[in-house]
Amino acid sequence: MKLNSNEIFRIFKNINWINKKGKIVFNMYDITVEINTPDIVGVVIEQWIKKYFILNNIYFRQPNNSQKYPDFYLSDSDYYDLLEIKTFHYPKGPSFDVANFDSYCESIKNEPFRLNADYLIFGYDIDKLGNIIIKDIWLKKIWEITGSSNRYPLKTQLKRNVIYNIRPNTYFRLYKNVEFKNLDDFINALYLTLKLYKGNKFADLWLETFKRNKTHFKFKKN
Repeated sequence: MKLNSNEIFRIFKNINWINKKGKIVFNMYDITVEINTPDIVGVVIEQWIKKYFILNNIYFRQPNNSQKYPDFYLSDSDYYDLLEIKTFHYPKGPSFDVANFDSYCESIKNEPFRLNADYLIFGYDIDKLGNIIIKDIWLKKIWEITGSSNRYPLKTQLKRNVIYNIRPNTYFRLYKNVEFKNLDDFINALYLTLKLYKGNKFADLWLETFKRNKTHFKFKKN
């Protein structure tokens, strides 16, 4: 069966996670280890979601390369029903990479339909025994999980003045009003960040190309 992101979100949101703790176990050469660090929890949760889809006959497709965007296609279309999975250690707050900054700017300039993706976000905790529990789940658009920083209009991961990744805000976790109210706010922050980071000429050309390609694509609401 085919379900959209909102329908999948409601299914996961209604699960009683308190009674559904998980563990990550690795076995090799008759030696079994229970993992009690959060380093690989995100990858495991994504694989668990894939298995859940299979067992419950929920339609999905994935890119040929696991590093490509998105994590899941929920329909036959390559332009709609795109689902990204993100996770974070709930006690520490959101710090995941939303996307690589340069790659994302380049991709949405030419393929603006990627802005229509939904982000299914799992906040989890893990105890000393390796028990994993899902604390909360959100379904958001990219402008609802991003924000600004003191350095740039768009919050990013910065190392030695080089932007690497787009980073999330902390407001959505607390169910507070987010900084960007819509897609236009997000695009404007991205554009202004490009102006500061790469100069006016680069940013203006980027925006011109984006707007031209965006006119050929209609955004869909579930």
